[in-house]
Amino acid sequence: MSSENYAVHGNVAVITLNNPPVNGLGHALRSGITEGITRANDDAGIQAIVLIGAGKAFSGGADITEFNTPAALAEPNLHTVINFVESSDKPVIAALHAVAMGGGLELALACHFRIAAPGAKIALPEVKLGLLPGAGGTQRLPRVIGVEAALNMIVSGADVPSEQLAKTALFDEMIEGDLLQGALAFAAKVVAEKRPLKLVRDMKIDYPGYEAFMQFARNMVKPVAGPFPAPLKCVDAVAAAITAKNFDEGLKVEREAFLYLIQTPESKALRHFFFGERAASKIADVPADTPLRKIEKVGVIGAGTMGGGISMNFLNAGIPVTMLEMKQEALDKGVATIRRNYESSLKKGKLTQEKLDSRMALLKPSLSYDDLKDADLIIEAVFEEIGIKEQVFKKLDEVAKPGAILASNTSTLDVNKIAGFTKRPGDVVGLHFFSPANVMKLLEVVRGAATAKDVLATVMQVAKKIRKTAVISGVCDGFIGNRMIEQYGRQAGFLLEEGCLPEQVDKAVEKFGFAMGPFRMGDLAGNDIGWAIRKRRYQERPNMKYSKTGDLLCEMGRYGQKTGAGWYDYKPGDRTAYPNQQVNDMVLQCSKDLGLERRKISDREIVERLVYSLVNEAAYILEEGIAQRASDIDMVYLTGYGFPFHRGGPMLYADTVGLPNVVNAMRKYARGRHGEFWKPAPLLAKLAAEGKTFN
Repeated sequence: MSSENYAVHGNVAVITLNNPPVNGLGHALRSGITEGITRANDDAGIQAIVLIGAGKAFSGGADITEFNTPAALAEPNLHTVINFVESSDKPVIAALHAVAMGGGLELALACHFRIAAPGAKIALPEVKLGLLPGAGGTQRLPRVIGVEAALNMIVSGADVPSEQLAKTALFDEMIEGDLLQGALAFAAKVVAEKRPLKLVRDMKIDYPGYEAFMQFARNMVKPVAGPFPAPLKCVDAVAAAITAKNFDEGLKVEREAFLYLIQTPESKALRHFFFGERAASKIADVPADTPLRKIEKVGVIGAGTMGGGISMNFLNAGIPVTMLEMKQEALDKGVATIRRNYESSLKKGKLTQEKLDSRMALLKPSLSYDDLKDADLIIEAVFEEIGIKEQVFKKLDEVAKPGAILASNTSTLDVNKIAGFTKRPGDVVGLHFFSPANVMKLLEVVRGAATAKDVLATVMQVAKKIRKTAVISGVCDGFIGNRMIEQYGRQAGFLLEEGCLPEQVDKAVEKFGFAMGPFRMGDLAGNDIGWAIRKRRYQERPNMKYSKTGDLLCEMGRYGQKTGAGWYDYKPGDRTAYPNQQVNDMVLQCSKDLGLERRKISDREIVERLVYSLVNEAAYILEEGIAQRASDIDMVYLTGYGFPFHRGGPMLYADTVGLPNVVNAMRKYARGRHGEFWKPAPLLAKLAAEGKTFN
């Protein structure tokens, strides 16, 4: 332990946890704690020891930079550190502030005494990674705050303010003012009063009738847990705190559950998301210290569904928005929709009247481009047609101030071409929001050939401020998400022609875990949008094959939920998809007209063809450098396209299945209709042959 992190104040040794930003319990810090405990116990002049966190936290738990590395398991591991603390001959006092989570809280629970500052976030969030607390948290926390409260915290992973736990045995004292001075004063009392060293592990749990509560807990947790095993394992571990014959037996149950969970694909998927989301914010050639442009005012062009939703993101973050429309009626309608959305949140108790008023006050409706001249960031959300985009960006080039970032919300069009409509292509970037833009987490940041590095760094920071998962994409038709989903949609259409009906396809992929199948998704997005893209494709890529069913559906005027009829029927105020016999008859007739003999298709084939179509296109995207990394593609599909979280995204799922198995299945489908579709991307074929993975 370096001298700066071990200090003596009279007869008290202060060990400071110092590993920014949240004092993660990495190997160096763990070693420092054990060395500090030993040093204090060997010093006859020391009578008490204080553990305190530097900076913004006591400790956020494990050091995520060590995950999946030998350092994470190297001695002293967290169990060894806890043993050093518990077996100290001198009282060890944990002084908690700001953040005490995961292993950080487990370390504090091993101390003889605990004090806390108000407002500290206390949590055991391991369940969010598909795990449970693995260093005694499930055994110690119920002993200090009660079984029910502990179970709620452990199963939810939610943080609880320290003052809410002030009257439990978790804390011996709450400290107002300077925490270190309060800790030293508390240590002086412990020494003066010769307080006995208390070990949480020695506390008994007296909970008559626990069996009924545990059964109730399991019944409540099971439906919420869904495909994830961790929440129920948490219940089992907490139950062991009550039923095990001693503390060490309970620890053994916890350890076995932890080792089981860490190997599950569900936990691997959640951990993949945790790291993937953080990796997505890093751009290989854009240094972390790139200066950022100031974003204090935002302009949004278009007050429709997308424009209104985009505006709400910035209003929610306290950033003023000027929302521009060409007609008063459209502008009024857009403002009314935003207000209605906020009033809906107000009724649900998610928003106060004060916040509603303050957000609406930040919105400036406008019919004049001149009102955008002071905006730092201007986002265009007009109709997806290159001629309209050209008019907008030429006008923006005239009115926007120097250094303003000009962004297009295009979902498929060429950002380089759009940038070329201006004399400042370095200031132009794609910001592809997903509908509803005020709800969906994903933001594709499309990097043009000329987009400046400080523009990229700025919009990535802005994405964090508006709580989006931002993923960088290069320029191509459809970027990452829509380019892949087009192949998925093509396969879904071919399945209809060969033997499926829409309901069977949707049910198969929804059982796999998708939020909704391709045909329900088409109805939600609007089938006419896909129809317009296909019409463009017929001109641009005449050799690219599509099922005729989608076109025939649109020719019937069945555009989806907005018309009350798409692949399914819909009733007013009811989003339930009701199968339609006329649509099914159209599908059957289409097969007949193509001279195809319909066959029975298994759910497995449906899922493989749809998911592997995503994987193969993604391999091309990676190879071309459109996406920086495989995990970025997974982030796109987990946060924007309803891919099942417990499967970790298409690329991690392919890794889990095994790339040789993916390629083998593709070879099988290549022997069927439209076999040319199933030629493996060179990268996929190479990785499979070498026994490697995407991630």
